[in-house]
Amino acid sequence: MNTDAQYDAVIASCRSLFEKKMHDYGTAWRILRLASVVDQIYIKAWRIRTLESEQTQFVEDSIPSEYVGILNYALMGLMQLQLGPAEDVDMDGEEVMTLYMQHAKDCKALMQRKNHDYGEAWRQMQPSSFTDLILMKILRMRSIDDRDGVTLVSEGLDANLQDIVNYAVFAQIKLAEEAREKEIA
Repeated sequence: MNTDAQYDAVIASCRSLFEKKMHDYGTAWRILRLASVVDQIYIKAWRIRTLESEQTQFVEDSIPSEYVGILNYALMGLMQLQLGPAEDVDMDGEEVMTLYMQHAKDCKALMQRKNHDYGEAWRQMQPSSFTDLILMKILRMRSIDDRDGVTLVSEGLDANLQDIVNYAVFAQIKLAEEAREKEIA
């Protein structure tokens, strides 16, 4: 599979889970301020980092499923940046999914531009590097948020969330490829 097809497959899988959770929970996430969304991403990324270095796991959620959560929270963050948090959290499901897919499309376009310039260097990276990069992006976002979103020369909150989406996609692709290689061996 090529990168575009793999990317689309990851997004389709994440979207499916997002839709199912929206069915179960509605759009309760709309109440979250951006800092809370970022904290949810942090929790998931830190759990992955812990699991990458620990021998024992007590909660059954897998590392790939945590990357799905990171991706979906990052897309929620992009939607919250666009819409702002809401006290009335009810939002039309079709409208939410349209926004979800628009932001996913924007992230993919960014990935394609960067992939062209970087020559798919991410394929040579360790999955644990994506965890560290996501954590770094979170720390950057916290710093930007502390300055009310004002940066002098750096990318804004939206660009960091887009990078988090793309790192989460890359990690899922790499982990799936590693799992397939183990099955073959």
